Amino acid sequence: MLEETNDNLSQPTSEADGGNLANDNQAKTNTETDTNQAENQSVENAVISKKQQALNEIEASNAEENEDETLKERHEIPMLDYDTLSMEVLVNELQKLVSNEKVMSIKDHVEEIKKAFLSKYNHFIEEKKEEFHAENPESTEEFQYHFPLKSKFDQVYTLYKDNKNTHFKSLQNNLKNNLETRLAIVEELKELINPNENIKDTLKHFNELRERWNNAGAIPKDKYNHVWNNYHFHVENFYDYLHLDREARDLDFKHNLEQKQKIIARVEELLQEQDINKAFRELQDLHRIWKEEIGPVSREFRDDIWNQFSDLTKKMHDKREILFEKIRGTEQENLEKKNAIIAQIEELATIKVNAHSQWLIQIEKVEALRESFFSTGKVPSDVNEATWAAFKNAVRNFNTFKNSFYKDIKKEQNENLNKKNALVAKANELKESNDFAATTPIMKQIQEDWKKIGHVPRKYSDKVWSDFKAACNHYFDRLKEQKSESNAEEMEAFDKKKAYLESIKEFQLVGEHKTDLDAIKQHIENWKSFGKVPFTRRHIEGKFNKILDALFDKLSLSKKDSDMMRFTNKIENLSEGGDNRKIENEKIFIIRKIEDLQNEIFQLENNIQFFTNTKNAKKENSIVLEVRKNIAIHKESLDTWKEKLKQLRNLNQE
Repeated sequence: MLEETNDNLSQPTSEADGGNLANDNQAKTNTETDTNQAENQSVENAVISKKQQALNEIEASNAEENEDETLKERHEIPMLDYDTLSMEVLVNELQKLVSNEKVMSIKDHVEEIKKAFLSKYNHFIEEKKEEFHAENPESTEEFQYHFPLKSKFDQVYTLYKDNKNTHFKSLQNNLKNNLETRLAIVEELKELINPNENIKDTLKHFNELRERWNNAGAIPKDKYNHVWNNYHFHVENFYDYLHLDREARDLDFKHNLEQKQKIIARVEELLQEQDINKAFRELQDLHRIWKEEIGPVSREFRDDIWNQFSDLTKKMHDKREILFEKIRGTEQENLEKKNAIIAQIEELATIKVNAHSQWLIQIEKVEALRESFFSTGKVPSDVNEATWAAFKNAVRNFNTFKNSFYKDIKKEQNENLNKKNALVAKANELKESNDFAATTPIMKQIQEDWKKIGHVPRKYSDKVWSDFKAACNHYFDRLKEQKSESNAEEMEAFDKKKAYLESIKEFQLVGEHKTDLDAIKQHIENWKSFGKVPFTRRHIEGKFNKILDALFDKLSLSKKDSDMMRFTNKIENLSEGGDNRKIENEKIFIIRKIEDLQNEIFQLENNIQFFTNTKNAKKENSIVLEVRKNIAIHKESLDTWKEKLKQLRNLNQE
């Protein structure tokens, strides 16, 4: 009994379990169904939301354009990438738009141009201000910089604002009046449904209201959708509830349906258009026509035709979103490029160079990076300000780093200016000198010294160079003029010496020493009296010296006297020719000659000591006598060379 009882007890338990499992499965199935329904509803809601978003965008744009019809024309003006243009080009574009286009159709363009121009201008002014403070660290003068292009921009932008204000004043009054007119038309539409009125009169009144509506003009954009929806609601009511001529109503419904079907067909074509922005602009126009120009269709097609149109609108919106996503991708690439440029500028702000030429290279690199930054397109709007701030900060850090170098060399440049001013003063002091032989080397040295002095402050460089150049040119022009005069005199002296040379060839000695010596001296004096000859004609002096040598050889003078007279004539010719280099060479030659003779005399005297100390010293042999004779000859020659050296030194003292 116990087992049976247990079996009996176990069976219900099993059934109960089975029942619970079935309930669980059913509950699970219900839960999954609810979940699927919820997911489907969520997807459907997302699709509806996406569709409504596309419709809202078009309605918002059309509402704005309805308020001011000039906005409809803005699409015909290409939107340039203004961030990449230079300030000059931006001002030219602004002037072209303000001069040739309607004021409201260019507002987006003007704002983009303004933003791009002011960003570049403020950055430019900051750099100029930093340069000013770097060059004038101790100046209390307030920084000012006149930029004509900014004045031109302000002038054109002010004209745009004036035109815009004038346009808005006129527009506001019209919008208010048009709104009142349209609201009154809607009220009249409500009153049309009157069973006691004749149908033909009602239809005539309805057509008059439609005509008045179409001609009523623009209204404020915030009222646009509400007023239009109200109007269409009552128009549809008029068709649906008023017992009009069925045939006329059906024809109107049919016509409207055909027009809307044409619009749908056109939207399907637009989905294949490559230029998505152009296709979307036309879609906006089609929505405007659908809403403002085409009446209702019969109730059986009303929802279906609208759903087709809104579905196609969503597809176009999705294509546009893909385009925007691509643009956002391009903007992200531009951001990466600009961040890389900023990083390069920041790196250049850490590289220390110690020469002006090297800084010029660094400055050129930064300038190239700046141009590259400006020529790179837009970045995502949410990081635009931060990117611009980072760029300005990087350039500012580089300029600060650069200016620290130029502050250090500013003192050196001022010292260079003082040195150059001293050379200018010295050149001005010598420019009127008539002692050309002494002054010319000094002036040439001044010019060499000038070349060795480094840079001076830029604002003084032109003036100090102009003053120095004027002084040097003045002196060397006078030198050139003097040389021209001297050349004429020297040619005259050459002609005289040439003629005199021919006459002296016939000169003969008479045999009396004093008479012949005086005659030779007179020839020398006569020759000197003719003056210097041109450098290229100096060979005539050699011909004269040969004649003198021949005469001295015939004259019964001592070798020393003859040699000294020739030397005196030679030195006087060199001195008159102003050839200091040859005189100095002659001096060096004589000194070496004296040293050689002294060494030879010393050697000979040592040799003779050797012979006189021998056993045969009582009687000098022929070798000793020959040595003594050579010593005497060398001493006589030494005296002559010493006399020549003395004469040269006296010449230098003079």
